[in-house]
Amino acid sequence: MDKVTRVLHALDQKPVDYPPVSFWFHFNGDEGMGQACVDAHLNYYRESDVDFIKIMCDGYFQFPLTAEIKEASDWRKLKPLGPNHPYIAEQVERARLITEGVNGECCTFYSLFAPFSCIRFATSDEVVMRHLKEDPQAILYALSVIAEDQAMLAEKLIGEAGCTGIYYCLQGGEQNRFTDAEYQSLVMPSDRYVLDRANGLSEYNLLHMCGWAGIRNRLDNWKDYPAKAVNWAIYVEGLGLDEGRPYFGNQAVLGGFDNTSAGVLHSGEREEVERFTNELIEKAGANGLIVGADCSLSHDISRERIKWVVETIRSA
Repeated sequence: MDKVTRVLHALDQKPVDYPPVSFWFHFNGDEGMGQACVDAHLNYYRESDVDFIKIMCDGYFQFPLTAEIKEASDWRKLKPLGPNHPYIAEQVERARLITEGVNGECCTFYSLFAPFSCIRFATSDEVVMRHLKEDPQAILYALSVIAEDQAMLAEKLIGEAGCTGIYYCLQGGEQNRFTDAEYQSLVMPSDRYVLDRANGLSEYNLLHMCGWAGIRNRLDNWKDYPAKAVNWAIYVEGLGLDEGRPYFGNQAVLGGFDNTSAGVLHSGEREEVERFTNELIEKAGANGLIVGADCSLSHDISRERIKWVVETIRSA
């Protein structure tokens, strides 16, 4: 079974020869932009032999605003970037070069943040939360503008760059940030707008429920978002793959490993990593499973450790 078939079968919850596996991390310094970033992705793929590439959006975390933001009302001045803005065009080009670089050998998924993350990256968490209290409608308007650009980017990544789908990162659902009602009225509309547009071009989009803050999220707000597979921070949420599968409607699941330095992948001996990998698959079940981690690994992790997981799965 080739890598593309293996990944798509896993996402469709069809039988596979063995579960696909992939891990990723951020590319730093010179590897974070331009051709060097393309080369870094392709080199890592060839070194690790993972089953698919999750293309990182390194260098494009800070969403470019078209207006200076000082007061809450300034968000009403925001305008869409449009398809020719470097933020859009350069990311599409990165995805195209990487996807063409693997020449159909594997699937590619591009990391795309939901609008609420973009608006915070563009200013700060403190500014956005303060302005939400002062003028929620201004923030809602800004989120709708950003959502239009992120949706356009998603469509171009799939339709022009040839990505299999997007890896859609949700943040801002921490239990101490919003009530359920607040999240559903303030953030969910822009979340869903981008995801629905992406789903219009690909049925193979992945949903990442980020536990970046180390605080449990209100997962109920995300559990019904339409995506082919779900990935959540099992070590933050206290929700394992076997429990999470029915919770998220029996969709395909992605994960199993702790992405932090405390996890076995970063610190365990080879025998421990191999044992953990086998036990993970035995407990979660081989079908509808993609082996990965809660989130991005540390950039300095030895590529050899990732190979341990790949080789363990393929030798089972």
